[in-house]
Amino acid sequence: MIIGEVFGWLTDPANWTGDGGLLQRIVEHLRYTVIAVVGAAVVAIPLGLAIGHTRRGATTVVGAANAMRALPTLGVITLLALQFGVLRTEPVLFGLALLALPPILAGAYAGVLAVDRNVVDAAAGVGMTSWQRLWKVEVPTASPLLLGGVRGAVLQVVATTTVAAFVGLGGLGRPLLDGQRVTDYPQVAGAALVVAALAVLLDLLLSGVQRLVVPRGLRVAARTAHKPG
Repeated sequence: MIIGEVFGWLTDPANWTGDGGLLQRIVEHLRYTVIAVVGAAVVAIPLGLAIGHTRRGATTVVGAANAMRALPTLGVITLLALQFGVLRTEPVLFGLALLALPPILAGAYAGVLAVDRNVVDAAAGVGMTSWQRLWKVEVPTASPLLLGGVRGAVLQVVATTTVAAFVGLGGLGRPLLDGQRVTDYPQVAGAALVVAALAVLLDLLLSGVQRLVVPRGLRVAARTAHKPG
């Protein structure tokens, strides 16, 4: 039975330790994911906040970011790897950052855009500058959607980071490819399950962070705003 073979592969300590073991691959996978998401966030969050705050450039920038969703990540990474050389992390990180950028940008932009204008006007009425209104009123209120965009980006990237193996790098795509080469289907299925489990654990972790950072009232308001009418 394939299920028993997969369970046996996952519970074999030899597959978890040593050079090329699952523990090493998970660390590599997480490193690629974190660097790509942080890199995308450094660009997308300030840009999204600025667009939402000023109401300028939304059509061009957000439209371009949404168009980037159609880019095939594997194709982008392969093209860059052929240009700059395989076994280099830069093409992989750049391709994954492109994947993470649209949801983070959309979360930041939509979060600020959804802030009640009466609240913003009241802040201006008590003498707050534009910068103060952004950081003291709009960003805290926008945090549920902003963090939701980051969560979405992390899930997309952690599931796609397996493509790093296609250009000779590590991560959890490595046991997937190695298993395919030798038709070791328990290894392929086991590695896929580890990727899925890692995505679930990261989402739970980020959900916990979101609960700690975002006040309950704002979380409820954000869920209510996204319910279909």
